[in-house]
Amino acid sequence: MRHDAGMATARPNPSGDAELVLGIDPGLQRTGYAVLAPAPTPREGHLVEAGVIRLRREHALTARLIELEDALTTLLSRHHPQALACEELYAHYKHPRTAILMAHARGVILACAARHGLQIISIAATNVKKLLTGNGHAGKRQVQLAVAATLHLPAIPEPSDVADAIAIALAGARLRCAASVVAKATRRARA
Repeated sequence: MRHDAGMATARPNPSGDAELVLGIDPGLQRTGYAVLAPAPTPREGHLVEAGVIRLRREHALTARLIELEDALTTLLSRHHPQALACEELYAHYKHPRTAILMAHARGVILACAARHGLQIISIAATNVKKLLTGNGHAGKRQVQLAVAATLHLPAIPEPSDVADAIAIALAGARLRCAASVVAKATRRARA
């Protein structure tokens, strides 16, 4: 297993002990991840770290799943996020086996997050794209550009697994914020 922190930032978390969101783009060869902290406007968030967990293709599925869990445990121990946003699975009728295999990785990711007490936010890829770009069928390049613009990054995140993970983290943070606003309004209405 290789752990590439391609977009890692050395800057401290500007929001102190604010609630971090870990975005995950699951995969059995490359799993993109991004740790996002809230930031004051006009910025929507602060990218704490992002990268790719690379799993060895020549290893058996079970070995890769253990490697994935170990890498996630390390990330969770290093950053202590409060929530994990993970892309939901999509099964294409031409490639049903791909979805079945991906479900193994997603299961490990969700189990690891649950074991660490994280709030789990599952988001369909089309919803992530729509929340970020306004188009649920946006292409990879459009997502990369939107991520870079939203977070004021100096460069477009590469590879696309990293951009996807950042987009998932942003969408998860937006959904958490919206749910919090609704919960507060509901409490006020009941009082």
